[in-house]
Amino acid sequence: MNLEKTNAIYACYPSIVTIRGIEAFDAIGNPVVYNEATVQAYIDANEYKGLRAKEYPSIADQLDTLYHSGLDAWKAQIKTVKDKYPKV
Repeated sequence: MNLEKTNAIYACYPSIVTIRGIEAFDAIGNPVVYNEATVQAYIDANEYKGLRAKEYPSIADQLDTLYHSGLDAWKAQIKTVKDKYPKV
């Protein structure tokens, strides 16, 4: 199972503390059934976060933009990425 799906399961089902393969368990080892559609909906609704993170300039570059070009230039730089990957 990939990390994105694992994180989605943990986010959707707080009682789950362990995942082995496709099986999930609570704190005392009882199996917990999770809904694949719920997990996929969470992944889809949060996909923009990962896409944005990949495209944002590094923190060093953002600070450089702030210092040399000012707040408005930095906001424009960030807005370009936010507009490209809007929240769902």
